[in-house]
Amino acid sequence: MMDFDAKIKEMGLQLPPVSAPKGLYKPLIVSGNLAYLSGHLPGKADGTLIQGKVGEEYDLEEAKAAARAVGMAILATLQHELGSLNRIKRVVKLFGMVNATPGFDKHPYVINGCSELMLEVFGPENGVGARSAFGVAGLPANCPVEVEAIFELIG
Repeated sequence: MMDFDAKIKEMGLQLPPVSAPKGLYKPLIVSGNLAYLSGHLPGKADGTLIQGKVGEEYDLEEAKAAARAVGMAILATLQHELGSLNRIKRVVKLFGMVNATPGFDKHPYVINGCSELMLEVFGPENGVGARSAFGVAGLPANCPVEVEAIFELIG
C-alpha cells in the first residue's frame, strides 16, 4: 500500500491552506465509500485566489497551471477532512470547468493540469478516473478554473 502523505512530501509538494467555505455547502461529504468534493478554486501560495479569464488574462499553460493549483487544493481538503490521503483508494471522477473566452476549445488540455497531478500522486491505476471538461462564461470570483471531484475510499 502506497503512503500518499509521504509521497506528497517526497514530491516536494506543499499543500495550500484549506479555506473555509464561501457559501452554504460542505467542502467534502462522505457517503458510503465515496468522498464527494465541492467545487475547488485555484489559490496562490499566499492564500489569495488566482483570478482571470482564460484567453484574456491567462494563456493555455498558465490556465493548466491554475488547474494544477486546484488539484493541490483538492488534495489539501482531502487530507484535512479525512485525516490522511492514505484513506484514498482511487480517483473516480473529476468535473472541470474553464472560465474562457468565446471560441476557446482547449478545455480538456487545461483540466489536464489537475488530472496529471492526480496521476502523479495516486499512480496510473488509481489516479486516473472518469472526467468532464468544458467551458463556462464565468466562475466564482472570476477564477479561471473550478474542479469538483469524487474519490473512492479504502474500506
